[in-house]
Amino acid sequence: MIGTELLDDPHADPAAVERELRDITRLNALFGGTRAVVEALEPFFEAGKREAGDGKRVTWTLLDIGTGLGDIPRAAAAAARKHGIELRLVGIELNSAAARSAQRAGEGPRLAMLLADGGALPLGPRSVDVVSASQVLHHLPPAIAVRWIKSFGALARQAVVLADLRRSRVAMAGVWLASFPLGFGAVTRHDAVVSLRRGYTRAEMNDLLVAAGAPPVARYRPGFRVVAAWQPSAC
Repeated sequence: MIGTELLDDPHADPAAVERELRDITRLNALFGGTRAVVEALEPFFEAGKREAGDGKRVTWTLLDIGTGLGDIPRAAAAAARKHGIELRLVGIELNSAAARSAQRAGEGPRLAMLLADGGALPLGPRSVDVVSASQVLHHLPPAIAVRWIKSFGALARQAVVLADLRRSRVAMAGVWLASFPLGFGAVTRHDAVVSLRRGYTRAEMNDLLVAAGAPPVARYRPGFRVVAAWQPSAC
């Protein structure tokens, strides 16, 4: 692994964790993290509503791994509603401080929280409709990331969406400079750069997907993001 980040430590100071998660939420909104996941989910929402037929109520469960403050699953719920799908949201966090912060944060649909390791989820096969994980894989060694991806595919009925950072020196310099006018602290500034150093090229993410038995569907998205989305049953 390259470097260390505050969120790597499940026992990190709760106040520091919440500050960093609030900064990450702003970065997601400003630099494409939220949009990347929501846009990847849109085709699955469209297909789900089409399969159900007009006038039928559709309810799905979305499991968000490493949910932070829950900003991305809440945005996904808003997008799903436009397609006539209600999302029940469940967030996974290993850090108890992050889990408490997620339940306090944000408006919109309720976010149920589970304290669990993303590689040992207390759920059975095909027990949720959607599994999403944003900026999680870069915290893991490749062999563990492959096991997690394989387990996500076993859990989901409708879709798996993985989003992470595209490794880029330009992005590293940009986020470091942007952190000053945005008022981010030194810890967030450091961790944002480390996260980008740990990020993936499209080829590298596709290698992880293939090793996990998933299709090599990674693609670049604006904001130096790399995203993979697929329907497990189609694999």
